[in-house]
Amino acid sequence: MTSPDHSHERPEGRDPSRGGASDPSWNTGRLRGAVERRSAVSLLWLHQLPAWVTPLVLGLLFIGGLMFPIGPVGAVFLAAVGLFLGWLAYLTWPSLTGQQKAPRVLMVIVVLVLATARVLGF
Repeated sequence: MTSPDHSHERPEGRDPSRGGASDPSWNTGRLRGAVERRSAVSLLWLHQLPAWVTPLVLGLLFIGGLMFPIGPVGAVFLAAVGLFLGWLAYLTWPSLTGQQKAPRVLMVIVVLVLATARVLGF
């Protein structure tokens, strides 16, 4: 007995032959493609780390950014967290629904506002 042929079926979402989504309304631009290609190595490196390392480092940077006295060091820590979250949000953006996009945008905005407040002395 042989298994049924499923070669005509494609997984939901991305079309492996194009590198984009199977939905033609999602047009992968040159900037997005370049960012995705440049991010591949970093994402693989992050994936190989133990699962607890990335959240721990982000948490420490966030707390450090809030705890450092007013000045550029705290702002740099918070900006690093905001940029990292923004980078991940940018990479996942096409696959997200509207309800999933809003918290990511809010999170990045809040962290970057905190970084700006540190620079301004608040």
